[in-house]
Amino acid sequence: MIAATTPVAAPASTPTTRFRGDIQGLRAVAVGLVLLYHAGVPFLPGGFVGVDVFFVISGFLITGLVVRELERTGRLSLSRFYARRAKRLLPATAVVFVTVAALTLLFLPVTRWRDVAGDIAASSVYLVNWRLADRSVDYLAAESAASPLQHFWSLAVEEQFYIVWPLLIVALFWRWRGGNASRRLLSGLLAIAVPSFLWSVHLTTANPGAAYFVTTTRLWEMAVGALLAVVVVHALTPAARTVLGWAGLVAIGYAALTFDAATTFPGASALVPTLGAAAVLLAGSGDGRGELRPLTAAPMQHVGAWSYSLYLWHWPLIVVATAVWGTDGTLPVTTGLLVATASGAPAWLTYRLVERPFHRSPRFAVPWRAGVLGLACVAVGLAAAGAVAVAGNRASVSDGPAPGAAILGEDPAAAAAGEPVDRATSITPALADAPDDVADMYADGCHQNQRSGKVLSCTYGDAESDTVIALVGDSHAAHWQPAFRLLAEDNGWRLETYTKSSCIFADVLTWATAADEPYESCYAWQGDVRARLITQQPDVVVVSADGTYQLPGEAEPLSRDASVQGLADGSAANWRALEESGIDVVTILDTPRLLVDAPECVAEHRDDLDACALHRDSAIERSGTPMLRQGAALVPDVDVVDLNEYVCPREDCVPVVGGVLTHSDSHHLTATFVRTLAPRLGDALAPLID
Repeated sequence: MIAATTPVAAPASTPTTRFRGDIQGLRAVAVGLVLLYHAGVPFLPGGFVGVDVFFVISGFLITGLVVRELERTGRLSLSRFYARRAKRLLPATAVVFVTVAALTLLFLPVTRWRDVAGDIAASSVYLVNWRLADRSVDYLAAESAASPLQHFWSLAVEEQFYIVWPLLIVALFWRWRGGNASRRLLSGLLAIAVPSFLWSVHLTTANPGAAYFVTTTRLWEMAVGALLAVVVVHALTPAARTVLGWAGLVAIGYAALTFDAATTFPGASALVPTLGAAAVLLAGSGDGRGELRPLTAAPMQHVGAWSYSLYLWHWPLIVVATAVWGTDGTLPVTTGLLVATASGAPAWLTYRLVERPFHRSPRFAVPWRAGVLGLACVAVGLAAAGAVAVAGNRASVSDGPAPGAAILGEDPAAAAAGEPVDRATSITPALADAPDDVADMYADGCHQNQRSGKVLSCTYGDAESDTVIALVGDSHAAHWQPAFRLLAEDNGWRLETYTKSSCIFADVLTWATAADEPYESCYAWQGDVRARLITQQPDVVVVSADGTYQLPGEAEPLSRDASVQGLADGSAANWRALEESGIDVVTILDTPRLLVDAPECVAEHRDDLDACALHRDSAIERSGTPMLRQGAALVPDVDVVDLNEYVCPREDCVPVVGGVLTHSDSHHLTATFVRTLAPRLGDALAPLID
């Protein structure tokens, strides 16, 4: 806390000090949209815009408090300002953090404990939005289940605004003494809003996953609300304000009904709910004769009063309910609505017993006491995170080395060890570690992400060797790196890697599903890698790939089936170019793709592993194997390696073979299991290299 009282000049106009029932009602609208959206109601695919409405309200109210204090006293007490925020917001979050920690240990699979611990810690210090932004560009985390604290990203953005904006006001008045105070506030807000909006438009296109969460793309929305608290509009009649207010509600409703996951957001699209909320706030300004009466109805007032607690509670309960009752990671709409409604009970209790008592307590009106309270609440959150982390670390103790694929011998289909079992006496790696049991190249920084087209490479084995193996392709090529590293170290080879997320090594432009646009960075990477390989002339290029990519069509991406031939043709073109330059090409057929996240499924069905199984033919058909076979048929000189009989030796693919977990998610092999395949891979490559 900053215990400072800074003298400043008072602004020229006075924001109203009367209670705004319409704002309470607008809060109810915002939280209602979010709850219905998270419950999975199909007719509100854009219900997430309720968060944007909250941003505008927060900017308006916080700036109003600051301006009123400036006018009343000519000073701004930073200590009192931060103390009010601490006692108003932090006690309720501490209760939620402790509850989320308990629910995680009781109901969520152990594979998620470490991530949740990190989320609790980041949420406790209101930085979780940056953590989520970082994970949004992590390809291996793309299929991870939602965090029970994912909704805290918006609270983190608001808290960061609460910290920065008062300090900016102090800086404005400290630097420029005298003159018109309102003009200075307006200048400061525009200095935040304009760059933030322009950055939001840019980053939403360049990196939409991160743009959704980061503070810099959202500050302008709170600044819009703050502008309304600084600039008082006198020209509009009550009737005109009422019309404006209804237009604002219609804009919010339009966004909620028509926006969806494919909408480029936030960016310019966020103007619709943001300006809609601003219009509603403007309608009720002044004497209040323009405020919208439905928003002041008693039910709206109650829901609005509980909106903060409702927002805190609903999402953790939905996430836990999805883990317990969901199917394929989704919750039936009816169940979702029941859970969202049930969240009203802890929300009401938290409002009555925690939020309101601490907010109104005269004891914590003293800034230093409120500061101690805030620090205590943060400490409670960090302690809850620590408890979950400790439990996760204890659960990460492995049962020790296991044979994995080595137990299958020379004839996997006939090996008794390949017979599916309901229960494995031991599993390696430990389930808590399994999601992170991936190829070394991720930690080594040489697997390219989806944004950049720059070619990255790592070298393993004997860096001076004249025998060079190049491993090329997407993450389904990358997951073979642990086996190739062992082979390179044992045989004195030099292994060079060239991999990029979701990017097949083919002479074809694919579709970037996450960005909903052609995957231009992949296309540039493909050409650069091909040119580099032809120049460097490795002895063998090993390729593999997922087969679920789509190609751009005239109006929309082609279906997977329609894309397969184009992917095969493009792969064959690159392979042919390498073969013609004197480089041997080997394709490893893609590994079976399960229907479930293997570590999570095993964690939930330790005594019924068949629940995680998928018929072998289906698992292979869903993989990139059919496409790779088509490509290889077009280039007869390409050698084909098929190790799927070791990954899935019987009719059903089960996620544990020889005591080793085969998959780290639904379609990437664990590094531990891949290492057990190294001898088989070496046998297949020996004739080519010798």
